[in-house]
Amino acid sequence: MPSAIAVEKKKLKNPPLKLHYLGDKVLRQPAKRISKVDDEIRKIAREMLQTMYSSDGIGLAAPQVGIHKQLIVIDIEPDNPANPPLILINPVIKKSFGNICAEQEGCLSIPGVYLDVKRPEMVEVSYKDENGRPQTLKAGDLLGRCIQHEMDHLNGVVFVDRVENSLVLTQELSKNGFSHQAVKSIV
Repeated sequence: MPSAIAVEKKKLKNPPLKLHYLGDKVLRQPAKRISKVDDEIRKIAREMLQTMYSSDGIGLAAPQVGIHKQLIVIDIEPDNPANPPLILINPVIKKSFGNICAEQEGCLSIPGVYLDVKRPEMVEVSYKDENGRPQTLKAGDLLGRCIQHEMDHLNGVVFVDRVENSLVLTQELSKNGFSHQAVKSIV
């Protein structure tokens, strides 16, 4: 069934939601489970997609726009109108497999900063879709990494918390106007 969330994949001059940036405490608060998938949740997902496309992103978690709900939108092919976005509500990683790989990540909440992060190659995630139906997905490569990155946001974790090279991390953050004090290392 096609996604109930249809938005044009384009940049808006005034996206509907405001992004929060590293150092803002809203990024550190754990998100709450969504008890009912309804039109309000679909409206938030639609606005999140519009905000993500407007910022050239491929993933966005609700806490990044100050909404403390377990809601993620992902589109790893933002230039492909035929590829529908993925909406994950209350996602849970059931298992991860493969090697632990270091790949470069960026984040709409930390613009300009791109650093290597180690994550499992593949994950199996269960979630509810935008119609409230339970789904399970196995994802690897960019999609698997994106799901893990966005799910971290639901737990108040930002990708820089997982960067192992603290020297490069400090340099990149200060070069882009962010404080190293905002990092809560978990490596």
